[in-house]
Amino acid sequence: MFLGLTWIIAAGEIDVSFMSVAALSTMIIAGLVSAGVSWPVAVLAALAAGMAVGALNGLLVAGLGLPALVTTIATGGLAGSVAAAIGKGTSIPMATTGFMGPVVNANLGLVPVIALAVAALYAAAWFLQDRTTFGHYIYAMEQNRRAVVEAGVRAGRILFLLYVLSGTLSAAAGALLAANLSSGQPYIGTSYFIDGLTAVLLGGMALKMGKPNMVGTLVGVLLLAVLLSGAALLGWTDSQRQIVRAALLISGVALVVWTRRKTRARL
Repeated sequence: MFLGLTWIIAAGEIDVSFMSVAALSTMIIAGLVSAGVSWPVAVLAALAAGMAVGALNGLLVAGLGLPALVTTIATGGLAGSVAAAIGKGTSIPMATTGFMGPVVNANLGLVPVIALAVAALYAAAWFLQDRTTFGHYIYAMEQNRRAVVEAGVRAGRILFLLYVLSGTLSAAAGALLAANLSSGQPYIGTSYFIDGLTAVLLGGMALKMGKPNMVGTLVGVLLLAVLLSGAALLGWTDSQRQIVRAALLISGVALVVWTRRKTRARL
């Protein structure tokens, strides 16, 4: 869910609709499966919905130049409202998890298969980020988008693709959540909002100082999981864990903003 968000923030924009897209994905799958539609068709429908939200974000932000924060708040609210409308404000249970159930629960020895798949996905994303011109364009867009455009690069098209990618990956994450929970949850996305931004921005402290990156996001996710699990084992209340999340998010934002200002000052 956080993979596509990483590149959008690295490009100097924001997407706060990712968690609502994941919730919408769970509800589309649950609604279709409970109506007798097969799991493959339901998953494809969910992915298409995520792609559509991502394309709408890309069109409004990259095409029309609207503010990314306001735009994605609006599209996220739209996706969340549709998710709630599908289940009339409640979750939708599923009697079967189809082909996704074995995928989510399968293990290769002691390692979950889904963990290996995520590792491969992040490895591919890291290669695109650090070993191709596409990845260099993403960081260049954040530093000086006008210079990128004047160099003949279609920055708007790249940003549009990044939003489509974010929406599609969020929908894919929603499909995994639906199979894991055996239900569609219209409000599940709210629990991932702060975690997503924290993991991406906190990950900016790793590998590429102040620059959101794939390895950093993976480290941020793992660090956040360890810290919150440890806090739970220590008996911390939910409010105390929320304070930890907020502190980490503020630290990540401060580092990214400070680094970007320093970089632009040098330019």
